Amino acid sequence: MTELLTVSDVVTAYGKIEALKGVSLSVREGGITCLLGPNGAGKTTLMMTITGILKPRRGDIRFLGQPIAGSSPTSIVQAGIALVPENRLVFPHMTVLDNLHAGAYLRSDKGEIQADLDRMFTRFPRLRERSGQNAGTLSGGEQQMLAVARALMSRPKLLLMDEPSLGLAPLVVQEIFDIVAELNRDGTTIFLVEQNVHMALKVASHFYLMDQGRVAFDGSPDALAEDEVIARAYLGVRREEA
Repeated sequence: MTELLTVSDVVTAYGKIEALKGVSLSVREGGITCLLGPNGAGKTTLMMTITGILKPRRGDIRFLGQPIAGSSPTSIVQAGIALVPENRLVFPHMTVLDNLHAGAYLRSDKGEIQADLDRMFTRFPRLRERSGQNAGTLSGGEQQMLAVARALMSRPKLLLMDEPSLGLAPLVVQEIFDIVAELNRDGTTIFLVEQNVHMALKVASHFYLMDQGRVAFDGSPDALAEDEVIARAYLGVRREEA
């Protein structure tokens, strides 16, 4: 698989505090890459740097081989990257339908936009039922589905998902991960930030672990599950000594 996104030695800071301290990783086309890490590790900062919301102090970010570090969020969406943000961040006082139209705000192909709306309502039937409701009246799981559908309306080549299971009930978490797996089967490349390691192990093809602004692990699901420190810290497993 080819590398769709490459991040090389990226440093991003808030004032004098470096949140990313030389991060390097890549996302391969067609797969689900998962970024793990404790709160404050820099995961969301990385997502915001990739999408142009934050400007890196140093380093290189390339998408489809083209440099995007420091580009505007609008140009990055146009290039083919969409973000499902942490805590969903739907527009609460806009209807479900208007939220979906907002996801397509850079597009002018009205006929295709309508076709994509129909596809979103087929994929997420509850959104069709609630299309005229304000997004703020939806349940947490429905808001997460709306956030995913809104991002898909830009027709991304790469979908970034920041903590999609955060604050959701276990049954809803399962539903969200089923959607993640289905989107990937349908051809969407996904870069997933997640703390639910057990669920991520079921869908992701490659893992990174960030700790204190640096990449501390880079490997396969099997290697992640076999790593003693990670198994103890993230999976709640204490292996018996041989």
